[in-house]
Amino acid sequence: MAVRKLFGTDGIRGSANCHPITPEIALRWGRAAGYLMRRKGADRPRFVIGRDTRCSGGMLESALIAGLNSVGADVLLTGIIPTPAVACLVTELHAAGGIVISASHNPAGDNGLKLFGADGYKLDDALEERLEALILTDEIDNERSLGEALGTTSIIPDASERYGAMAKASVPGISLHGLKIAVDCANGASFQTTPQVLKDLGATLFVFHAEPNGMNINDRCGSTHDDEISRLVKETGAQIGISHDGDADRLVLCDEKGEVVDGDEILAMTALDALRRGTLAGKTLVATVMSNFGLDESIAAAGGKVIRTAVGDRYVVEAMRAGNFSIGGEQSGHLIFRDHGTTGDGLIAALQVLRIMTESGKPLSELRRCLKKYPQAQRNLRVKEKPPLESLSEVARLVSETEAALSGKGRVLLRYSGTEPKVRLLIEGPDEVVINAAADKIASALTSAIGA
Repeated sequence: MAVRKLFGTDGIRGSANCHPITPEIALRWGRAAGYLMRRKGADRPRFVIGRDTRCSGGMLESALIAGLNSVGADVLLTGIIPTPAVACLVTELHAAGGIVISASHNPAGDNGLKLFGADGYKLDDALEERLEALILTDEIDNERSLGEALGTTSIIPDASERYGAMAKASVPGISLHGLKIAVDCANGASFQTTPQVLKDLGATLFVFHAEPNGMNINDRCGSTHDDEISRLVKETGAQIGISHDGDADRLVLCDEKGEVVDGDEILAMTALDALRRGTLAGKTLVATVMSNFGLDESIAAAGGKVIRTAVGDRYVVEAMRAGNFSIGGEQSGHLIFRDHGTTGDGLIAALQVLRIMTESGKPLSELRRCLKKYPQAQRNLRVKEKPPLESLSEVARLVSETEAALSGKGRVLLRYSGTEPKVRLLIEGPDEVVINAAADKIASALTSAIGA
């Protein structure tokens, strides 16, 4: 794969109005995306554009529209809507692609752009590399549509309702009457859709962080601040807590005791349920290298298996498509149910767990016991640069020593984030004290070498 200058593991992302998240790049992105889809056979391509609640979203949206219209592409605007809703609407409306303006779980000052193809899936590496080349070169500078060939822009007036209907269709016949649910919307894109769907299904709701002002998205709330949903469940006496990130493609849950339930536990619950019902395609669950190895044991004991991918929901989806598998995801809460969607969807995932709860009559605290986790130690450190990790001699020595000490009964994973200036460390093993001590040593060496 070519060295990329713009794209990370999930589109491009950074500080809003600083390179590369500028109106100039957004305009070129729009022109490049429109041109690319025209060359793929769409005579007058249509693009669905959705965004989260960041105040910079409108600025980037306007630039994207100008770029798309200038090469003869039409635009369908959804307004503020979750990322998975854009993917759903692309396929429902037979659009050539969809663009999401969001920086997901990042702070409000950041923003980002990501593109879905006509099939509702994120672009593969080759197409992303081609898109990046078109953005960064002058290859299409003279591509101009004129007169009636210019693109137009219109609004999808019922975008949220369409997405809500698709979400409810994933759990036909479910009733949430009598169930008390606390919801943390992260002041993000789910602030209308998730509460409305749960209300329609009869739940009693306690909704929090659903008053976005453009700058409070993910601010001490949402799935990356899971202590908040724990507090809210305890405060309200809810039977389950639901927490999204800023663009609602992630899910973290909280049981009725106030204990956080992560993506691995949700994968275990839903995959085991699918195995029992005979609907887990290939009897296979797809997870990343970051997922707990207790997941493999739980699924294997039920007659299934786990295959693993590189970190990033796009790689999970690629493996699912290649093997025609139906459930996959990440420990972080990106969960994909291909029977119901093409990308991570926090609402769809929550509805699957709620269905299991209502059908089994069991509380979430009991259902989560299906996964017995190995202890893990994780460290996420900000860095000032990203040299090859193997070039950091002291870090490499400590990693090697830790792997030898684990003697095949654990693992060390060290990688740079594809979306943030961070390095991520995970150590998994049978002794929590030992792995935490090792994690502290490696983190200290990383901080000395490349810490911000």
